Amino acid sequence: MVLSDRQRLDWLRLIRSESVGPRTFRSLMNRFGGAAAALDALPDLARQAGRDIRLCTMAEAEREMEALRRLGGRFVALGEGQYPRALQAIDSAPPLLAVLGRVDVLLRPCVALVGSRNASAAGLKFTARLARDLGEAGFAVVSGLARGIDTAAHEASLATGTVAVLAGGLDEVYPPQNVPLLQRLLAEGAAISEMPLGLAPRGRDFPRRNRLVSGLSLGTVVVEAARKSGSLITARFANEQGRLVFAVPGSPLDPRAEGGNHLIREGATLCAEAAHVIEALTPLLERDIGSLSLPTSMSDGAGESRTEALWDELDLPDVEPAPLAAVPQPERAQPAMSEAGDDDAAAIRRLVLDLLGGAPVSPDDLVRASGRSAREISLALLNLELDGSIRRQAGGLLSRIEP
Repeated sequence: MVLSDRQRLDWLRLIRSESVGPRTFRSLMNRFGGAAAALDALPDLARQAGRDIRLCTMAEAEREMEALRRLGGRFVALGEGQYPRALQAIDSAPPLLAVLGRVDVLLRPCVALVGSRNASAAGLKFTARLARDLGEAGFAVVSGLARGIDTAAHEASLATGTVAVLAGGLDEVYPPQNVPLLQRLLAEGAAISEMPLGLAPRGRDFPRRNRLVSGLSLGTVVVEAARKSGSLITARFANEQGRLVFAVPGSPLDPRAEGGNHLIREGATLCAEAAHVIEALTPLLERDIGSLSLPTSMSDGAGESRTEALWDELDLPDVEPAPLAAVPQPERAQPAMSEAGDDDAAAIRRLVLDLLGGAPVSPDDLVRASGRSAREISLALLNLELDGSIRRQAGGLLSRIEP
């Protein structure tokens, strides 16, 4: 199937109309046979449901289509050959995906790597190794372009292909510090979004984005995550979508390991190296990626409790409500260099402590993860040792002493 330009505009008008989510869109298309007919019928249907909704106008759809073209992107429609097959298999697949970069990377087998924004140096190092090895094995690495684990996953797979899934429009990159990373990954990878151009991401848009991260992927790997975090929402979506869930174990003393350890207790596959993921996913590559319905041993309750609808759906008899998820408070992000108070020694010590956990790392790892100079990190480590906050182990490796 390939949409004509007029059909693509009608699809865009329908999905951008008030209270039309992916499930309402699919119901209307099945009922009326096309987006144009559905748009004609929608006002009466809404009134029957006690609603008065606003339709997206043709002029608005044309402006968004033109703005995306100027940005260098395009819309790919559900059912077209370039639409990701794994994503097409989920029940809330977006009718239209806005895509920047290489569309062909979306057709490769994908693995999602997700985790804490406030990641440890060990977690960042492991994520980079995992992403490189998965990329070399032929998988595209999918993540959400957030700070921490997401950033490490994208950076390590730039050469092999990575997909960034945005919570807002493609022209509203969050966090803004990752705009250069987004531009770099487009050379061999892609960025996608279901949201309108110009829309800055809101709280509930991040869990909504997370269902696409897991839906694109055969498996989702949680590297570091607090017990209540967006990464566990992604894991829950992956489980509900019938995809494999992996978790990296960590120290029970590190709050950033609580989420991963919890997932393992709930039945997620332990991941200590890329081979564990590749071994589990390789048999699936021979199957039709668009008809996945994988067995999973995780309990249905893994992840966050359901508390808020992630989008609006029109109340029609054959339309299921939008999925629910807890909308987490944003995690405290690592400050950028300009935010760390420049040469403020106390700020640098806090940064180093945040990067350290129970797993020992080298001073070089801390320099790379922090973005600070070796001299600044050495001075901070000396003061932290004198304070009794960190422990130096064999081979000069360092770990944090938990209170």
